Amino acid sequence: MTTTTWGRSAFIAGPGCMAAYGLIRLVDTERGPGLAWSVGHLFLLAGVLLFVPVLLGLRRLAVRQGGTQRAVGTGLTALGLVGVAAVAVQAGIDLLVAYVSADHEAMRELFARIQGVPGVMPAVYTVVPVLFYVGLLLLLGQLAALRVISAWRPLAVVVGTVAMTATLDLLPVAALLFLLALAPLGRLVPTGQAGAVRSAGWGTAGG
Repeated sequence: MTTTTWGRSAFIAGPGCMAAYGLIRLVDTERGPGLAWSVGHLFLLAGVLLFVPVLLGLRRLAVRQGGTQRAVGTGLTALGLVGVAAVAVQAGIDLLVAYVSADHEAMRELFARIQGVPGVMPAVYTVVPVLFYVGLLLLLGQLAALRVISAWRPLAVVVGTVAMTATLDLLPVAALLFLLALAPLGRLVPTGQAGAVRSAGWGTAGG
């Protein structure tokens, strides 16, 4: 699989991994430690990392519009990538805590110690991770404003984000909305001369 094909497949695989994590979480009544917790969080980690090529691909769509769109798209991508890093660190902590804990009570105590460190909660759990969703949403909003994609796509991401914010039990639903919004966009990402030739058809294909 070429780098380009892999990057485009991330538009499907990223939300797919999110859905897998959400479904595993629903059936994991113990909530760690254990196989379900570890496998679920590996899907979470893979899913969020797959959004790196998604964000970079959306940036390529934006910067090809020229003018100030290049700076705006780059800034929004950077915002999203900072959020991706925070969510990835959070998933890594969750995996490590489960690995070193004998039972759920030990996990709870270790989480409390980690989250009690000054700055950890906003940087890893409450504030910075939100930038992932903000960056992704605003990039899609930028592309919708430029009429590169249809306006319903960022709206679907908004609904999905609100749903998972209300309760993580709706994460599979949110992932499905992300998938509907993002899946067709991977093939729109320009690649060299081929991307330049296809650019005229973006608006139609992105509907």
